[in-house]
Amino acid sequence: MIWVIAITAFLGSLLTLFSGFGLGTLLTPVFGIFFPIHIAIALTGIVHLLNNLFKLSLLGKNANRDMVLRFGIPSVIGGFVGAWILTFLTGMQPLHTWHWGQHVCEVTPLKLIIAVLMLFFTFMELVPALKNLQFAKKYLTGGGLLSGFFGGLSGNQGALRSAFLINAGLDKTAYIATGVFIACMVDLTRLPLYFARFEAASLASEWRILLLATVSAFAGAWVGNRYLKKVTYETVQLITATFMLVFAVLLGIGVI
Repeated sequence: MIWVIAITAFLGSLLTLFSGFGLGTLLTPVFGIFFPIHIAIALTGIVHLLNNLFKLSLLGKNANRDMVLRFGIPSVIGGFVGAWILTFLTGMQPLHTWHWGQHVCEVTPLKLIIAVLMLFFTFMELVPALKNLQFAKKYLTGGGLLSGFFGGLSGNQGALRSAFLINAGLDKTAYIATGVFIACMVDLTRLPLYFARFEAASLASEWRILLLATVSAFAGAWVGNRYLKKVTYETVQLITATFMLVFAVLLGIGVI
């Protein structure tokens, strides 16, 4: 288990430097195989924040202050709302229970919602019309609210954030640094809510896995930063999308 998570953290962190998203996309399903989905989102959020703080130390000086304010503040608001809804959904009873052999499968509102979101973000990586989705600069405030909301609810915010920031007139370095800065803002908003409402002791007891996943993510960020102009990620992105598709279906029907 632990080495699967470590390798995924490394690859996901490397991918985020090129696409603006990837670590949460890859790591949440892997954690979700071994932990309840809300705990998986919280554990991924911790690694995501620590990794982004590391990337911020590498690139933070290049962040665009205007975009951080115009997009980041709405993202924080949306992130708080999304995180609160996640904590609310966690306590809801299963909608349906069935058996697969001796395994009890529970279909819960939270699993269904996270599964649908994962499918949506998977299609954003597979369907050209969605993959190349871009929004005008005038929609930055609404885009911040929307991407922050999905970040708080499921941890998946990068794809939408990228779609809104891509036309903000930023060069490549400023675009990446601004996205990292905003991601940190959302993570710092949602994680305290997770710890307040979820089993904080359970999260803390997994410190070894979190440490290894974080170090692996740091290594991925360092490699990505050093070879930024030499690496393409299309193959990894396709593998990620396929994995997410399978995981989302299994989660939605209650197998996971």
